[in-house]
Amino acid sequence: MSDWHAARKAIHNFALSLPETHEDFPWGESVIKVNKKVFVFLGIDEPTDKWNPAFGVKLLSEAHGHALTVEGAEPSGYGLGKAGWVTVPFESELPDTEVLLDWVEESYRAIAPKRAIKLLDGQAQRETDQ
Repeated sequence: MSDWHAARKAIHNFALSLPETHEDFPWGESVIKVNKKVFVFLGIDEPTDKWNPAFGVKLLSEAHGHALTVEGAEPSGYGLGKAGWVTVPFESELPDTEVLLDWVEESYRAIAPKRAIKLLDGQAQRETDQ
C-alpha cells in the first residue's frame, strides 16, 4: 500500500469500530484504547524531524513474526517489545489492508476484557448469519 495515510485511516476506523473502544491522545499522539488500555498506537498525523509514521500493535501469534518482516519493523520500545508489541512503519511496503486489520483485531483480543470480546464475537456471528 503506497499511501500511508489510507492505511492509517483504515486502521483508525477499524479499531474504533470494535466494541468499547475510544481514541485518546496521551503524549499528544493518537492511541486507541479498550477498557482504558491501549491496543493500537497510531502516533501523530504527519511526520516530523523526530517521528516517522508508524503504528504499534500487540501480536502474540505467528502474526508477530510476520509483522517483523516488514522493512523497518521492530519490537516496540520502552520494554513493550518484550510483551509482544511491534512497531511497523507506515512508509514501508505494507501487507494488504486486511492483514493490517487482522493485526489490529489480534491486538484488541490480547488487551480487551472478555465481555468486549464476547460482543465482538456476537457481532461477527450476526454478520455471518445475514
